[in-house]
Amino acid sequence: MTELSTVLAQQAPEDVGKAGPLGLLLIVVLLIAVFLLVRSMSTHIKRIPVSFDPDERGPEIPDTPEELFAPKPGQQVLDELRRAPLAIEPPREGQDRPDGPAARG
Repeated sequence: MTELSTVLAQQAPEDVGKAGPLGLLLIVVLLIAVFLLVRSMSTHIKRIPVSFDPDERGPEIPDTPEELFAPKPGQQVLDELRRAPLAIEPPREGQDRPDGPAARG
């Protein structure tokens, strides 16, 4: 048995089981990555609201019927836009165009 251990000791190089500069570089890169992850997570945790409960206010209910039918701000503009013709419309039938049948003859 002692002969086997002496043969193995002669064959094994001196650097077996030792960390080299590549191992140190890997550890430093992992530490930098962990530092950046912790910093990112702390900024995300600061953005979390204190409570996720819904707002205590409900929908606004008018006090009088006049408030129910009162025009809302911008309602007149929306109504005008709904009644206005489209900016790009397909050609209408029966309309004279310079290259249409009425221009040809």
